Amino acid sequence: MRTALFLAATLLAAPLGAQSADSVRARGDSAATPIDSATGRPPTALREVRVTAPRPKGYTAPRALASTRTDVPLLDTPQSVSVVTHVLIGDQAMRSMADVVRYIPGITMGQGEGHRDQPTIRGNSSTADFFVDGVRDDVQYLRDVYNVERVEALKGSNAMLFGRGGGGGVLNRVTKVADRLAHRQLTAETGAFGHRRASVDGGGMVTGRLSARLNGMYENSESYRDVIGVERWGANPTLSFFGARTTARLGYEHFDDKRGVDRGIPSYRGAPSPARVSAFFGDPAVNQASARVDGGRLLVEHLAPAGITIRNQTRFTSYDKFYQNVVPGAVNAARTDVTLSAYNHATQRANLFNQTDVTLGRATGRIWHALLVGVEGGRQRTTNFRNTGYFANGGATTTVPFERPTVSVPVTFRQSATDANNDVAANVAAVYAQDQVTLSPRWQAVLGARWERFAIEVDDHRSGATLRRTDAMASPRGGLVFKPARPVSLYASFGTSRLPSSGDQFSSLTATTATLEPERFTNYELGGKWEVLPELELTSAAYRLDRTNTQAKDPLDPSRTVQTGAQRTTGYEVSVLGSPLARWQVAGGFAAQRARYVRATTAARAGATVPLVPARTLSLWNRVQLFEPLGVALGTIHQARSYAAIDNTVTLPAFTRIDAALFADLPGGLALQLNAENLTNVRYFPTSQGNNNILPGSPRSWRVMLSTGR
Repeated sequence: MRTALFLAATLLAAPLGAQSADSVRARGDSAATPIDSATGRPPTALREVRVTAPRPKGYTAPRALASTRTDVPLLDTPQSVSVVTHVLIGDQAMRSMADVVRYIPGITMGQGEGHRDQPTIRGNSSTADFFVDGVRDDVQYLRDVYNVERVEALKGSNAMLFGRGGGGGVLNRVTKVADRLAHRQLTAETGAFGHRRASVDGGGMVTGRLSARLNGMYENSESYRDVIGVERWGANPTLSFFGARTTARLGYEHFDDKRGVDRGIPSYRGAPSPARVSAFFGDPAVNQASARVDGGRLLVEHLAPAGITIRNQTRFTSYDKFYQNVVPGAVNAARTDVTLSAYNHATQRANLFNQTDVTLGRATGRIWHALLVGVEGGRQRTTNFRNTGYFANGGATTTVPFERPTVSVPVTFRQSATDANNDVAANVAAVYAQDQVTLSPRWQAVLGARWERFAIEVDDHRSGATLRRTDAMASPRGGLVFKPARPVSLYASFGTSRLPSSGDQFSSLTATTATLEPERFTNYELGGKWEVLPELELTSAAYRLDRTNTQAKDPLDPSRTVQTGAQRTTGYEVSVLGSPLARWQVAGGFAAQRARYVRATTAARAGATVPLVPARTLSLWNRVQLFEPLGVALGTIHQARSYAAIDNTVTLPAFTRIDAALFADLPGGLALQLNAENLTNVRYFPTSQGNNNILPGSPRSWRVMLSTGR
């Protein structure tokens, strides 16, 4: 299959038509009608023409469809939105979502038990707030960015756009699709710690109206961590049809990931233990994870008469996820032994979602309305099965020497009394409406709401019980934008979201949780955006995000669960993105946050600090093109100390990491790139999964990439 993938890519990389690689339609890739930022009205429709222009080569993305589901500039969006473009992804050699969020203020990536993405956004941790082209991608696995055009980080509660969850925000991957450009790029890379990877991006116009494209990747790499490796590959072919008024896109992705599960190192006396950075705690023969993702997408956009745009998207995705591990626990007081436990978990999920958006512009007197009305329906079927590991001593734990923690131990997996064995069916139906109102050239407003019905049924095969719950959730959104000058906007906004009591992954429902109302998230935000130069953006935001209706023990009867718990995150952030000078590009941000439990929950005392929320983070990446064939880059990431877990007993120290890169254009259309990370070789611990699964950062490392084509 992998050989066939690259043979197909080679064919696609060949010229597929007479069109230039830089030939694009003047009205852009989407059939949605854009809105003029000065007047709020759509431009006058012109006949289709073709122009020649270079593909954007900068770090800025002036528009993001996911922020409002309409094609408006980010300058006019009353919400904090960070966009990581394909150019920045390439310059920093990003390969994972953890790489992507390093330069996004207000987001940190959790350790995720070594087998999944788990970001903390504005103090709220989630494994499910991921989207692909605006559609849920909510299974727990580690995503690759080989087929990503850009990543949109929308911060703050906003269920009006995305539905349940997303309390702190969401991460939306916008994938590469067949378009009117010619794509002919092959990349091979190698690096420290046995890194090996190859990727392809090939395609172009097949006929005057039909375009094809293939993105593919294969990686087989080791790690700075002992006995940890990954083998993964992905293939994402797409077809696009461009009609006079209708655009249709068809895509399919297969992604396969096999890796060792790395649970990190334990703590000792309130800090990461002094174990070697490479030390592996557990049994490498047992610690394995696999994820198989198959997804298909059909998108149809139609520009109807009277400026009405109809957009319908259907996505079906099948997930098969399994992980198994021996997990390090506490170190004894003498620091001689470490406790190990074990379990495995299998999840199969099938998602089917359909979204239909209708947008149009209308004037009422001097006021212009950009209206959006939409419906969404979805069905998710999930099977969960978990086992507990039992060691040769018959117990669920065993001990190993701290100095020799990599072991081969007999372990048998079987179900315990609390292990999941269930089938889950979740049905979603939603309607939403939004009005972006241009009151004058200086004042704009956004008002919207979603009504969503979420019904879940859990068949518990251990107990034989079937539990059900249905929630009807209303999620309003509002914002006001003031533009004192054309390149400047100031805004105030609020947004809400709700999370049903079955949680992020709705993997279980009990007699207690089936009676509980959804948690509520409310985000209040003030911000400003300034296009300092045509390709330089400066943004800032101050916010308060309240999480309420969370579970707590009744102080008068601890056997009862009540919903009086609450959490609050306050903070501000500043980011800069773009090109201050012709040969200089920057990407950076600063965030200051405070996230605390203001009322006790079942998991935390009142006053506790939310884990993995450093008080300050700072990042800055600079790329300078010294002269035409040679460029250099220097980046730094600083993170203040944070807590590893909700009990606030273990602290992850503050750290500063320095990275660099070199870019060279070679004869024959080749490009050479060298990326180096952690130049000063500092010992640091960027993240954790509780007190005893702390992930050390990589020591000094490097990667070299050779690319052909563009």
